[in-house]
Amino acid sequence: MLFAGDKPTDIGKNPVLRFMKRWLRVTETHHEERFFVRVQDPSTGKRLMHVTPLFMALVLIEIADVVFAVDSVPAIFAITTDPFIVYTSNIFAILGLRALYFALSAMIERFHYLKYALAIVLIVIGGKIFAADLLGIEKIPPALSLAMIVSIIGAGVVVSLIWSRPDAKKATH
Repeated sequence: MLFAGDKPTDIGKNPVLRFMKRWLRVTETHHEERFFVRVQDPSTGKRLMHVTPLFMALVLIEIADVVFAVDSVPAIFAITTDPFIVYTSNIFAILGLRALYFALSAMIERFHYLKYALAIVLIVIGGKIFAADLLGIEKIPPALSLAMIVSIIGAGVVVSLIWSRPDAKKATH
């Protein structure tokens, strides 16, 4: 995130998408809100079942949800081994991450430097593990962690507002 820049991602190189295009019959156009449609095969005249691009988008979104959920399992086990808490926290993570993604996506468009602030937040969160060992304490106090995260994100928003203001003035003239 920190060094990727603003280059767009080529979704066509996604391995899951390439797998689905290779092994499933996929329509080139959308068919309203349908996941599956029957399309007549020009060579045989039979109506064959095809998946739509909407179905492929749903599969990609759900795979991203599963990856986020699997990624959060070690994090929750670092806090507790209670199966109920592990299970429910992952369910809430799956439910909330998509909404959080769209909220952050909209904010990143407005606040250019927020992306870099979020990358630094990830580094700080990962570094807390090593910092606690180096300082000889069990864990970094949650209030300090929260203060650091809020400060970094706040700084990203403020810097975006200050440094993007001349760009906005140039666009209006």
